[in-house]
Amino acid sequence: MRVTIADVARNAAVSKTTVSRVLNGKGEVDSETAERVRTVIAELGYVPSSRAVGLARGNSRTLAMLVPSLTWPWVGEVLQGAADTLEAAGFGLLLFTCNRGEESMAQFTSQVSARAFDGVLVIEPENTRGSIAALHHQGLPLVLVDDRGQGADFPSVATTNLAGGASAAHHLLASGRRAPLVITGPAQFGCVQDRLSGFADVLAEHGVAQPESRTFEGDFTVRCGQSVIEYALADGQEFDSVFCHNDLSATGALHALRAAGRRVPDDVAVIGFDDIPIAAFTEPSLTTVRQPMQAIGEAAARRMLDHLSGTTPLEPEPVVLPTELVIRSSAPG
Repeated sequence: MRVTIADVARNAAVSKTTVSRVLNGKGEVDSETAERVRTVIAELGYVPSSRAVGLARGNSRTLAMLVPSLTWPWVGEVLQGAADTLEAAGFGLLLFTCNRGEESMAQFTSQVSARAFDGVLVIEPENTRGSIAALHHQGLPLVLVDDRGQGADFPSVATTNLAGGASAAHHLLASGRRAPLVITGPAQFGCVQDRLSGFADVLAEHGVAQPESRTFEGDFTVRCGQSVIEYALADGQEFDSVFCHNDLSATGALHALRAAGRRVPDDVAVIGFDDIPIAAFTEPSLTTVRQPMQAIGEAAARRMLDHLSGTTPLEPEPVVLPTELVIRSSAPG
């Protein structure tokens, strides 16, 4: 049977409050009583709940992470980076998904109210900005991961999306491609706007027009990439390359081009974004703009830990990590 704090109090002839004060080093207990309590703790083998001790001290030594879904292809890498950093610092991690919309957010909010964690790392689920902002303004420490350009008031960790889009354009131009088709993500995302701007600005600098008819808003899915290519080919669009705003839509584009008899990269070069594990194993392997997902998780967790330790306050300015073009067979140099 598990030894409880009540067992310690009874054997030491003190109250549970006194035992709690000894455990938390509050200093309101005389040295003789404190020593007696510690002796009983050792004799009984009592192990206090780390969460209970943390709450008594005003912290739980636990962080939360709120994500849209675990099915997102790069969430696992971000989680691993955060978890490794927190574990090394003696912190735990609670994971919350938002698969059930408002019901999920209500459950998450209840845990905030119960002070189950000291802060939260957020990969922002859709339609949760208002709820997240309210919790933050009520005092919940928060770091956005992969900020989507709407979070000027939030601390965040992001990557150089503008430079990433620019690197894709430079690479295509250097290989003689001057008629790219672009498949974006949802237009309201700041990362999408930056990737598109970086790409289009480089084209404009080299006198290459990017007509609206060759730019398609997507939703980051394989099916989207496939559907856009099928539509563009049926519509008679002329293009010699495709820049997709994530690797899943690029994978769909590769499938559609192959099905239509277009050779990649001979007829059409394809570039993605993210460098998820599947990118190295598509046919042909995918040239893509790498985001350092694990490093993003590490940086977000470190930023929160520095805040909680009093080292560095959380400020709205983002921490920005560099992207890197990874050249593979779908768009060789």
